[in-house]
Amino acid sequence: MEEFEREPVAPAALKPGRYFAASYAGEHVAGTEFVIGAMFVSWGVGAGDVIAGLLVGNLLAVLSWVLICAPIATETRLTLYAYLEKIAGPGFIKIYSVINGILFCILAGAMITVSASAVRILFGIPPQVEWYPTSMTFVLIALGVGAVVSFAAMRGFSFVARFSEVAAPWMIAMFFVGGAALLPVILAGTPSVSSIGSYGDFLNLAETSIWIDQGTDMGFWHVVAIAWGANLAFHGGLGDMSILRFARRSSYAWYSSLGMFIGHFAAWLAAGIMGAGAAMILQQPLTSMDAGEVAFQALGPIGILAVIVAGWTTSNPTIYRSGLAFQSLHPAWSRERVTLVVGVITTIIACFPFVFTRLLDFLGIMALVMAPIGGLIFAEHFLFKKLGLTRYWRIATGAALNTPALLTWIASVGVAALLGYQFGVHVLFLFVPAWLTALLLYPLLASAMGAKAVDASQLAASEQAENNRRKAEEAFLDSHAKPQLASSNTNRLFLIGASLSLLVAIALGISALTSGDLARFQSLIIWPTVTYFVFAILLVRREAAAEG
Repeated sequence: MEEFEREPVAPAALKPGRYFAASYAGEHVAGTEFVIGAMFVSWGVGAGDVIAGLLVGNLLAVLSWVLICAPIATETRLTLYAYLEKIAGPGFIKIYSVINGILFCILAGAMITVSASAVRILFGIPPQVEWYPTSMTFVLIALGVGAVVSFAAMRGFSFVARFSEVAAPWMIAMFFVGGAALLPVILAGTPSVSSIGSYGDFLNLAETSIWIDQGTDMGFWHVVAIAWGANLAFHGGLGDMSILRFARRSSYAWYSSLGMFIGHFAAWLAAGIMGAGAAMILQQPLTSMDAGEVAFQALGPIGILAVIVAGWTTSNPTIYRSGLAFQSLHPAWSRERVTLVVGVITTIIACFPFVFTRLLDFLGIMALVMAPIGGLIFAEHFLFKKLGLTRYWRIATGAALNTPALLTWIASVGVAALLGYQFGVHVLFLFVPAWLTALLLYPLLASAMGAKAVDASQLAASEQAENNRRKAEEAFLDSHAKPQLASSNTNRLFLIGASLSLLVAIALGISALTSGDLARFQSLIIWPTVTYFVFAILLVRREAAAEG
């Protein structure tokens, strides 16, 4: 399985847009949505701030993928780790890859915990809301879920993308119907709102019984920061170079809008509705419930499957990224074996739900650590030539460590940390000054420490080789533009079957919204789910076989 860990992706291995549509929709309509969407409810953020903040923050996230990450990924065709080693040296990458890989392990572990939180319902295990496990059976469940996820990540990018291609449409439908099914419960518990006939009625219900403004410090800008910064490690921090290097066109980064506006907007709102409805049904505070309990109250037994699949669609690509990070430490290491080791470590972490319980704090810290790397890479890739500096100057000096890059990373994190500890800036906002500090500081330090003195002609041969590679890639794409796969009658049948199954599921959700019959909805939603997965798996398998 060629994953091009150390060299540019070959033109023949580049993927069509549907891979990225499925990957972004699958990864970001996932387990974290049950967690973060419900957090806005428990934090007491007002409905207007939640809706407006998510719109603005998710737009900024999409633009970060489109304007920062994708151009660098498709121009270099390298992983973040291979490109960072080219810029900052093998000494730097050994430090960064270890830190980066550990962070990805912890994040993936949280998603495995989310999946395990659903399975534990089948065994009558109480919700795992402490930082440590309170049940040995839960530990065994987490180990089993982690084994499945690790196997998928070992198979490589194509397998991860195909998994998302199957799961994503159904996950989107489940968030929609789950929220719709519990709206009548919330409406029945809100005497001041008799019905929902307009957006104004919905907003009134939301402000009264879902996202209730409790006068906390959390507001519009905090929601913007969460939506923008939750995936900062992937877009502004360039972690998704590992994914987008396979994109035939830089414009495929616009597919991230599927993940952001379906996942981090619609699904977060739906998760908030489900969380508020579940709290009303059980007469318990939302903070005492995990994602599995919330989904089970909304969707019944299918809610358990929804959370399991949701955790998988996030943890699969995250373990894949972590495997690439650790594999970059030694070129001779097999990516598959490294990913297996990473999967074992991640699964052990998943047995301790500490990240699950403090997910947004962890995401804020992760963004803070990785943001400066994105800023300094952006500076060298786009700004150095304009500033009269030599790009990839470290190679000409033969240094194993780019000292200005290391100092920039340390200083940028230090500036952000100072703003947090000394001036009380919330951790969710700190990635912005960290990224900007690196963008401005790195060219200054590099200029003072050798980037201006290096003769660019020393790198002329490698620059010419890179230009030739890009021209060859463009010529290949022009001459081998892959036409749409011929759609056989069998493929059409599978597509129609999968589409009709989703339409039936959505119709059941609308029926539950109008009738309020939650029990009937939960018993019937099982059947379109089964038929959808049968048709979708068969369709994706045939398409994969046709592509070779």
